[in-house]
Amino acid sequence: MPHLEQFVPPLDASVDGVLSRMRALDAALPPRDGIAVFNRVYLAVTQEVDRHIDRGRFTDARAAVTLDVRFAERYLAAVDAATDDRRPPACWRPLFQLRRHPGVRPLQFALAGINAHIGHDLVLAVVDACRSLGCEPAELEDEFDRVGDLLVALEERIREDLMPGPDLLQIADPLTHLLGSWSLERARDATWSAARALWALRRLPDVAGEFTDRLDAAVGFAGRMLLTPMADWPGGTGIAPGIRGRL
Repeated sequence: MPHLEQFVPPLDASVDGVLSRMRALDAALPPRDGIAVFNRVYLAVTQEVDRHIDRGRFTDARAAVTLDVRFAERYLAAVDAATDDRRPPACWRPLFQLRRHPGVRPLQFALAGINAHIGHDLVLAVVDACRSLGCEPAELEDEFDRVGDLLVALEERIREDLMPGPDLLQIADPLTHLLGSWSLERARDATWSAARALWALRRLPDVAGEFTDRLDAAVGFAGRMLLTPMADWPGGTGIAPGIRGRL
C-alpha cells in the first residue's frame, strides 16, 4: 500500500482545506481501520458545520470557521505525527496503537476518536482560536455550543448505526456497560471548563504546560478504556449489519 502521506495534501487554513484532507484519508485507509472509522464520523461532522456556516446559522461566521479549522488541525497533526513515525499526543495513542485490533468494534473506534478530539483537542483549539481572533473564550461560547450540539446529535446516530441490533447485543454484553460509562455531553462540559482554565493560565507557561500534559494523559487513559477488546458478536465481522458504506 502506498505511504499514507502521498494521499494527504498540506494543511490549509480553511474548512475546504481540512475537508480535502479528511476525504483523502477516507480514500486512502481500509474501511475497518480505526482511524478510518473515526475519520468518516469527523468528516460528517465537519461537513455539517460547513453547511451551518454557509446557511448563516452561526452568530459569528469568522469565529466559527476559525474554531472549526483550529479544531481539525489538531486531529490532522496527530495523523501526520503517526504517519511520520513520531509520537502523537497521548490522547490519540490508544487509537493509533489499536486501530487494527480485531477485537475492537467500530463503535469503540468512533467514540475513542471523539473522546480524544473533544477531551483534548477542542480545549487547545478554543485557546488557539482566541489567540487568532484576539478574543476571550466567552466570545466563542455560542460557536462552541453550536458545534457541540451537532456532535451530540451525530453521536446518537453513530450509536444507532454502529451498535449491533438488540437481537445481537444483550444487556449483559460488556460493550453496553463500557460505552454507557462515557458521555459526550459530560465531556463537552468538561472541555469548556478546561479551555477557560487553560486560557486563564496563558501567562504562566510552566503551569499551562503541566495542565495540558495532564489533560492529554487523562484523556488518553479514558480512550484506552473505551478501546478494551471485546469478543466478537455472532457473525464474526466486527461490523453491525447494514453499516457498511454508511457515515
